[in-house]
Amino acid sequence: MSTQELPALSGKVALITGASRGIGYGVAEALVARGDRVCITGRGEEALKEAVERLGSDRVIAVPGKAHDEAHQAAAVAATMEAFGRVDFLVNNAGTNPVFGPIAELDLGVARKVFETNVVSALGFAQQTYRAWQKENGGAIVNIASIAGLSASPFIGAYGMSKAAMINLTLQLAHEFAPVVRVNAIAPAVVKTKFAAALYEGREVEAAAPYPMGRLGEPRDIGGAAAFLTSSQSDWITGQTLVVDGGIFLNAGVG
Repeated sequence: MSTQELPALSGKVALITGASRGIGYGVAEALVARGDRVCITGRGEEALKEAVERLGSDRVIAVPGKAHDEAHQAAAVAATMEAFGRVDFLVNNAGTNPVFGPIAELDLGVARKVFETNVVSALGFAQQTYRAWQKENGGAIVNIASIAGLSASPFIGAYGMSKAAMINLTLQLAHEFAPVVRVNAIAPAVVKTKFAAALYEGREVEAAAPYPMGRLGEPRDIGGAAAFLTSSQSDWITGQTLVVDGGIFLNAGVG
């Protein structure tokens, strides 16, 4: 379903983490296209500034900072409330995967960093958004997980474990925040972003070969799914993980 087919949500506001590029930017692009106002976050101030300019600065603000920093979480929500007066949607996209290799050799400090950024920060943003607006006014949360959280993932075990935890976090939040806030997750396969470049760069044709749809994902694919899960067309959907994978799971693979 394209964003053009979704109902316009005039006046709605979204906070999207890790959105200066890649999947987060694709989500921001989809929500801005349908009429939402958006706050994007990320670590790079210059990259955020460029993203705001591309998206249309009249409806987009940016708050730089590290996702795992509680002060940044509070500042991003406060800035969204100050600029737009509400925060209907939260899209937890910020994530990290700084290590490749078997978990038998995984540095535990790195493992803690992965979980802090990929899971604990998502919980923190959800808490902040819920308290600031959603508890009294409703809304939706979308967590960007991964198919790596649904199956064993060679060489990205720490990332996969964190995404499995994010899927369970989605279930917990959906249960506790109902009925006023819907919480769902999206589990993409390999999407062509700088973040995932190590999985396909220099071998894209080979990497895409197992996908029944014949290609790797694009940020717009996840943007469309997030637009659906934050639209009125998904009003009776919560606690679900939507797999957006070009069919790779049909081959029992993870990309």
